[in-house]
Amino acid sequence: MADALSLIPAAVLRNLADKLYEKRKNAALDIEGIVKQLATAGDHDKITAVINLLTTEFTYSPQANHRKGGLIGLAAATVGLTSEAAQHLEQIVPPVLNSFSDQDSRVRYYACEALYNIAKVVRGDFIIFFNQIFDALCKLSADSDANVQSAAHLLDRLVKDIVTESDQFSIEEFIPLLRERMNVLNPYVRQFLVGWITVLDSVPDIDMLGFLPDFLDGLFNMLSDSSHEIRQQADSALSEFLQEIKNSPSVDYGRMAEILVQRAGSPDEFTRLTAITWINEFVKLGGDQLVPYYADILGAILPCISDKEEKIRVVARETNEELRALKADPAEAFDVGAILSIARRQLSSEWEGTRIEALHWILTLLKKYRNEVLQYLNDIFDTLLKALSDPSDQVVLLVLDVHACIAKDPQHFRQLVVFLMHNFRVDNSLLEKRGALIIRRLCVLLNAERVYRELSTILEGESDLDFASIMVQALNLILLTSSELSEIRYLLKQSLVDPAGKDLYVSLYASWCHSPMAIISLCLLAQTYQHASAVIQSLVEEDINVKFLVQLDKLIRLLETPIFAYLRLQLLEPGRYPWLFKALYGLLMLLPQQSAAFKILKTRLKAVPSYSFNGEQLKKTSSGNPYNFLQNMSGGSQINEDGEVALDRGNSLNGINFAARLQQFQQMQHQHRVHFKTQTPKTSSSSSKEAQRHEEPKQPQLSEVNAVAPSRSSKRAQGS
Repeated sequence: MADALSLIPAAVLRNLADKLYEKRKNAALDIEGIVKQLATAGDHDKITAVINLLTTEFTYSPQANHRKGGLIGLAAATVGLTSEAAQHLEQIVPPVLNSFSDQDSRVRYYACEALYNIAKVVRGDFIIFFNQIFDALCKLSADSDANVQSAAHLLDRLVKDIVTESDQFSIEEFIPLLRERMNVLNPYVRQFLVGWITVLDSVPDIDMLGFLPDFLDGLFNMLSDSSHEIRQQADSALSEFLQEIKNSPSVDYGRMAEILVQRAGSPDEFTRLTAITWINEFVKLGGDQLVPYYADILGAILPCISDKEEKIRVVARETNEELRALKADPAEAFDVGAILSIARRQLSSEWEGTRIEALHWILTLLKKYRNEVLQYLNDIFDTLLKALSDPSDQVVLLVLDVHACIAKDPQHFRQLVVFLMHNFRVDNSLLEKRGALIIRRLCVLLNAERVYRELSTILEGESDLDFASIMVQALNLILLTSSELSEIRYLLKQSLVDPAGKDLYVSLYASWCHSPMAIISLCLLAQTYQHASAVIQSLVEEDINVKFLVQLDKLIRLLETPIFAYLRLQLLEPGRYPWLFKALYGLLMLLPQQSAAFKILKTRLKAVPSYSFNGEQLKKTSSGNPYNFLQNMSGGSQINEDGEVALDRGNSLNGINFAARLQQFQQMQHQHRVHFKTQTPKTSSSSSKEAQRHEEPKQPQLSEVNAVAPSRSSKRAQGS
């Protein structure tokens, strides 16, 4: 200290601490001259003493003017040292850096000025302090004083120039520092950081792309900044990096994919668009590297498919198709279970488009990796069943496609039908709103006869009689009206001449016994008119209630549709089909006279020309009638008066034991009546009186089958 005081005149030291800038500046020039002389003489011990004096007595002084003088003095000493300044930087730079956090804004300003002058002198030797300087500049970029910010910007540009021309800069040491600050929200700091990223990326010898995963998330975070300028700068930097990725032979896609997946779910629209654009490019470029991340990527894409912004939807759909087209081997990190889990989770999305694509993925996996998917069947089956209640018809149809694909195996087919019936049982609204759509679609996908046989088998042993009755009524109406079941109807019409038709008729009969009207419909469809008449005659007064009349009303209206055209034409031959007339008149007698159904059926029966009942006319028309379906199919077998092939005597026709069938029906109806009595208290008025008081059943809407199933929640009548 004494040496330094002897080297620097007292007047110079006094002026160095003066409040006037000019005096401090002149004193600094004197110090520069003194240090220059000492450097020329090679007396570095004295130079060290001078620097220590400036540091301890000035830069660390409690007096602001002393600190200002100390900073300008250190800069002057560095200028005086010129090429020999490098060996004294360990003494010179730390006090200046310390002054960046000074409470006095003017001190901070002069610290920037001092470091600027020091950097100009030492250039590349300055790099050893880069991390500390970068940290200081990062803070100064957000300084509250505009002059300090301006000075910091000038220093920042100089430091960037030095770094870009230096071969001593260590990117490995710098990246952790950058990563720590990437999530800072201050807009000035963000501009500062993006500026450095851009500058370093422009240096050919610095591989910023290799470290992109370390600060990629921070760049994406800036895309949602309130400042348009910052968003633009971040976007520009990201676009440059994406272009480099396209041109680079080696890229770490995996780590970046994790970041992009998170950012694709950002609430900010611009961030989502940029993230999904990057994911799109990664799917095209990443290849095998991305296989372990397919599930995460899919989890990001599916929600974006339904994004409110069209640009995002377009890119997401393109990416989804690209990803689905990729070939991957489950043995090579391709996790089928993880992708199924993502698809299952997205089935709960509020957006229809996302749910649809999730189902497409499940279908794709079933086709490509069926065995692997079936291992996870228990994880997705319940979700797929719940999806049958989806408000979107398109979703429901796709769910059924998935179920049908699973049900190709017999054990899974049985499981599907059992679970479906269970869902119908516990969720009446599903049957009412979706029942027809579900059954019809499954009939298309899985063979209508197979579906109906399985449903009938399950319903035959159904313990919930109310549900069984409702379900049979629904299935019966679908059978009678749906175009998808035309082949079954055709087969049933041949029940008396074709063993396959007979087998189907018998198969359905057991469960159809749960509903009198369903059995009557089945008999009319199968042209077993004598049995239909017997069923009608077997009905007791408890069976004929409001619900029965509503179902009868539906049937009468269905008889007027093209499906029963053959039956109406058979009315022209009463001699050949007397039991048809008896069955129809039996139905007529059950209807209230004032009902519309009564008038419809009565009008139809009246329309039969009187000559049809003329015995002579019957003789002339009994042969060669083009509408005699059974005679054409029977191959010359004897036809009885009801159009039935007489292959056995008594009550057995074509192997069908109608007496046993009738007994089966009566036993089932007895069970329903007993069940009804246990469920409903006895009333003073019987069911028949209730029917008499009922002026006319509510006319059902004969639209498509979608409105078929009556509500289970209403009181169930006997035998319905």
